[in-house]
Amino acid sequence: MTTKMLCMSAIAFSIMTGAALAGGSTGTSALDDPAKMSPFFTDAGMKTMKSGDEFKKAWMAMTEEDRTSMKKECGDEAIAKAHDNFCKMTKELGGAN
Repeated sequence: MTTKMLCMSAIAFSIMTGAALAGGSTGTSALDDPAKMSPFFTDAGMKTMKSGDEFKKAWMAMTEEDRTSMKKECGDEAIAKAHDNFCKMTKELGGAN
């Protein structure tokens, strides 16, 4: 009986851990990735956005895949609200979805 309980506990734990790991990246936006977003800000805390020309230069330096991903995310109302100024700038650059 103890072996059966131990095995069942191990299986349950592995299922829960697998689900947690699989869901760990769900809901994470590229717009929350400091490595991708830091070129658009003047400060390390990413509070002050760069000017229009500097923003455009950083935008054009990104891969087309990253720009497409970010434009798509700005099309999501909740994400766009959390990154309001960034999404406004991308739309000014022709990134409206």
